Amino acid sequence: MSRLPGGLARRLPDKDDVADRLYGLGWATVRTLPEPAAVALGRSLADQTWKKRGKGVRQLEANLRRVVPGAGPEELARLSRAGMRSYLRYWMESFRLPAWSERRIRLGFAPDGLDHLDRPLAEGRGVILALPHLANWDLAGAWVTTELGIPFTTVAERLKPESLYDRFVAYREGLGMEVLPHTGGAAFGTLARRLRSGGMVCLVADRDLSASGVPVDFLGEPTRMPAGPAMLAQHTGAALLPVTLWYDDSPVMRGRVHPEITPPGAGSRAEKTALMTQALADVFASGVAAHPQDWHMLQKFWLADLDPAKDPAGDPARAETAGARTADGDGEGPAEVGP
Repeated sequence: MSRLPGGLARRLPDKDDVADRLYGLGWATVRTLPEPAAVALGRSLADQTWKKRGKGVRQLEANLRRVVPGAGPEELARLSRAGMRSYLRYWMESFRLPAWSERRIRLGFAPDGLDHLDRPLAEGRGVILALPHLANWDLAGAWVTTELGIPFTTVAERLKPESLYDRFVAYREGLGMEVLPHTGGAAFGTLARRLRSGGMVCLVADRDLSASGVPVDFLGEPTRMPAGPAMLAQHTGAALLPVTLWYDDSPVMRGRVHPEITPPGAGSRAEKTALMTQALADVFASGVAAHPQDWHMLQKFWLADLDPAKDPAGDPARAETAGARTADGDGEGPAEVGP
């Protein structure tokens, strides 16, 4: 195979540059489409992606097989296709959110269980909203800052290239969020300060396969979830409130704020963290089981799917490095979703 001339090779964009340009194109163009056109485009892209059965789609089906163990091949195919449509709906909405009016944001989300949120806020306590990768967590966040008028802090994993990370940060800050970089344990102290002052923190917290993840049972199989939400609640006295989201056949996303998960009265901090994280996993699992097509988990999730040789929990050196990663998960939602 002939090699490219040096000058031409230097001018060709690398993979990171291509990714950055594609995201930039999405934010620049999709937001200008009429909403019906954006919906149709998202569905078309979802169906094309589903038919190609790439790695992400195959992993989605493997995860759905555990969520709906009685599903036959036809039902599983239906669920995975619906899952990709839900996933692309998330992207179409996210590209368009910065251009939505305040009224459109307010009308775009209809949660129940807000009394669970009102109580700690009335008491002047901090609030931790913990969510799984269900439906559109960015829309839920924009609704909180717009409809409730409550600013909050979240965490984003640093991406490569840096310009892509900057796009995500600018996008979320434009929706009214304070975004902290997920670098080691540095974010934990800032989150704790926000909570002690009565602020709100929102964390996507259903997956942490690093060595610092807390072992939990999720729909009958072991996995690990981040310790951060439970640890923050214990450190600060903030209310830990699980939130689940889902789509129906309307343009409005649905959601539910669940009752507070409180620290147990006895036990060590590690034992309390384990029990609280399992309680969080149980709520998340109920939401995923009720709306499996809206769980955007296109990566490995259960420990049984991991290569034992690459599991950081079995490597003391990697475990020590991962030990500070407690504010959120390992930063990885589905690779295609971003931070």
